[in-house]
Amino acid sequence: MAETETTTEPRHPDSSRRSERSRRAIYEAALDLVTEVGYARTTIEGIASRAGVGKQTIYRWWPSKAAVLLEAFLDLVTPVDPAHGAGFPDTGDLEADLKAVLRASVDELTDPRYEGPTRALAAAGIVDETVGAEFLEKLLDPGLRLYTERLEAAQEAGEADPGIDPRIATELFVGPLLHRWLLRTLPLTHDYTDRIVEYALYGLRPRG
Repeated sequence: MAETETTTEPRHPDSSRRSERSRRAIYEAALDLVTEVGYARTTIEGIASRAGVGKQTIYRWWPSKAAVLLEAFLDLVTPVDPAHGAGFPDTGDLEADLKAVLRASVDELTDPRYEGPTRALAAAGIVDETVGAEFLEKLLDPGLRLYTERLEAAQEAGEADPGIDPRIATELFVGPLLHRWLLRTLPLTHDYTDRIVEYALYGLRPRG
């Protein structure tokens, strides 16, 4: 009986899978470091060391640590909650919907996984115009559009004055929240955001 010769194709590493593993390790390293040591002390070298990759790998994909952090943070928050693109509730009760979303925003802004990176990106965006524009376009604007769309729906349903500018009205809800969060002078609570909604919707004049 003749021997049959078997041949096997040489196995080559799956470069796409390896690249994806490296990318995710870099995301995790960037987010961990900025939370642990702050943005100023986070470096490309530190991210590379934590991720187990060469720093040239990082520079091949991103031009700066701010770009790494922004992409890592977008990957983290995009599917998470209504304030970041997962949809704005529309129960037919505008007040309840706004309170629910602002409460979710408080929970995110005070969560250590999000607070450090968010503060780092906000600070980086002030000094780096490119990072600031990308932070606004990819992270802030999509969330703000959800508010304006919900307010437009409220206008159509007769819940809101048809003459208001929904984009300006959005700032009445989001602006005070971010102001208090940035200054860190007073606690950020669900009760506070509920008051924001009530004051914005009903004004400061005596009722009744």
